[in-house]
Amino acid sequence: MARPKKSCFGLNADNLLHSLRVRGGSAPLHTIKFSNVAIQSLLNQKLVKVQNTGCGFVLEINEEK
Repeated sequence: MARPKKSCFGLNADNLLHSLRVRGGSAPLHTIKFSNVAIQSLLNQKLVKVQNTGCGFVLEINEEK
């Protein structure tokens, strides 16, 4: 059976989520080299959240389930 095709943005979002998991669950937003669409896709799915640390913004995996 053929696998359903994922869009390029879906693959980038999956790669970004994997990258965050490898980094310990969070990363400074200015160091992330993924597209805004991939970041927004994960935000819309509520898989990640943006945290203001006072010194910048951090993208971290959302632990709420």
